[in-house]
Amino acid sequence: MGAALVCLFAVLGGTGGPAQAKLSLTFGAYSSDKPSAMVAQIRPSLNQLAKDMTAILGEEVRIGMQVTRSYEDGVGLVVSGKVDFARLGAASYVAAIGRDPGLEILAMENKRGAKTFRGIICVGQDSDVTELGQLKGRSFAFGNKRSTIGRYLAQLTLLRAGILAEHLGRYEYLGRHDKVGRAVGSGLFDAGALEETTFAKLVKQGVPIRAIASYDAATKPWVARQGLDPRVKQALRQALLNLSDPSALRALRFDGFLSGDDTDFQDIRLAIGENSQFFAPVQ
Repeated sequence: MGAALVCLFAVLGGTGGPAQAKLSLTFGAYSSDKPSAMVAQIRPSLNQLAKDMTAILGEEVRIGMQVTRSYEDGVGLVVSGKVDFARLGAASYVAAIGRDPGLEILAMENKRGAKTFRGIICVGQDSDVTELGQLKGRSFAFGNKRSTIGRYLAQLTLLRAGILAEHLGRYEYLGRHDKVGRAVGSGLFDAGALEETTFAKLVKQGVPIRAIASYDAATKPWVARQGLDPRVKQALRQALLNLSDPSALRALRFDGFLSGDDTDFQDIRLAIGENSQFFAPVQ
């Protein structure tokens, strides 16, 4: 099955009266958090989507789930057509659409009525650092090298504060937001970048971290593979935009879905385009 594949869930969906046919879809995501946490977050919404699509299409819908370890493999799933639809971060979406312009945004995640959410730069609770300018000479934990919040927008935020890579005492890419927060909380790094919901979850769990800066990012798009049956694609989009089940939304940790398109990702394209400046030699 391959080392990159963490889990495959094919449990689902249609309930009610007798079905005349069965439609099997596969959803893909990469693990920006623990794979088990990703499944717990997304599985209830997939169950609800399957039920709603069953009602819309008049045939039983089943949705399986694949979670990969790496962002690159997550992009590869939808670009190669191995999954029918996928959840991508903004930077991963830009990479994916560059490889396959036939991908289509179904909907974007809704955070408090908006298509943006926040990245957090945090330090240890007892740190003497209170602003970004004080990070010169300090250690910094980034997330995945392909991460919107954990890498590109964090580095753009540091760049705009006058901090270049060479100004940092050291830095590493830890791969996941939760790993960044725990590493900063345990004192392994002086500061780090992670997304706001993971930050809030870790603080609630007692991890001793606090925020010193934040920045906005486009929420995650859910994207259909090239060639997905238009009838199925429209039913999936309708089900996403109408998702309102309280238990599913509670698990998702956001507020449902909003319409979106490629123009929502201009800021991350800018951040990727300017990223080399963060690594420029200090003059």
